[in-house]
Amino acid sequence: MTKDRIIAICADDYGLSDGVSIGILEALEAGRLTAASALVNGPRWLTMGTELRRRARNADVGLHFNLTLGRPLSPMPAFAPEGVFPPVSTVIRLALSRKLPLAEIRAEIDRQLDRFEAVMGRAPDYVDGHQHVHGLPGVRDALIEAMTARRLAGRTWLRNAADDLHRILLRGADAPKALALALAVQGLSSGFRRAALRQGFATNEGFSGHSVFDPGMDYARAFETYLRAPGRRHLVMCHPGHVDDELKAQDWVTVTREQELAFLLSPRLQEMLEERGLKLARLSEGLPQPCPSGGRMSESASQ
Repeated sequence: MTKDRIIAICADDYGLSDGVSIGILEALEAGRLTAASALVNGPRWLTMGTELRRRARNADVGLHFNLTLGRPLSPMPAFAPEGVFPPVSTVIRLALSRKLPLAEIRAEIDRQLDRFEAVMGRAPDYVDGHQHVHGLPGVRDALIEAMTARRLAGRTWLRNAADDLHRILLRGADAPKALALALAVQGLSSGFRRAALRQGFATNEGFSGHSVFDPGMDYARAFETYLRAPGRRHLVMCHPGHVDDELKAQDWVTVTREQELAFLLSPRLQEMLEERGLKLARLSEGLPQPCPSGGRMSESASQ
């Protein structure tokens, strides 16, 4: 019998609203998640972050670095002149034209890391980005620079939101969105994973979970495709939660969050994992360590 392949299921948007956060806590306590990504710039973080610290004992907790939802933690006159983050389309356009105010963004990265640590009492297990902004040109470099300055290599891993082309095509269902993200993260940013490894930061190997957030979609059937052709340390992204008025006021993704939560709490998830010889695990427990110098990992470790 072959050894189980490690897979992590990561819930994004913890802290977005009470309903979303409570739903994620339910899935964590049921053992159906092994990672949760936290938004820390909103008003719910201080209260809900304390709950996450108490109740996420068997999961990695990461910073969901944010540049596109709500307000920055301190003024960003060039990036957010009205005091509100711009939409992701604007951030992408500025990134690709090399017009992002990177000094402001670097300062916001530090503020969000500080706010995470103030509540959790430690550095994040990993860092990713809301709407995957952490992989954009310029943003990626500012993030890795900030994390290197904090000596987080070997302690904190980075989410690689792209995947190999052959694995994307084998999954089929999420291919269009996954291919677009692979282009943005790997092509336009010249290789997020390579940049992370050069500075001694481990990443996941394999990524899926792209959704069109269609309430008429069978989420269980879609999730089955996310488990196809997994990488060696595979990460499946999801967006579970309960719908409340606070969520409706901030985000158009609503009903599908409850559908995802219902699936995660159902017996079908465990059945799917067992059928494929997949074992839920924290990626922080199975990632290779960087070289003692903090530089590039050995070729064997990074493959």
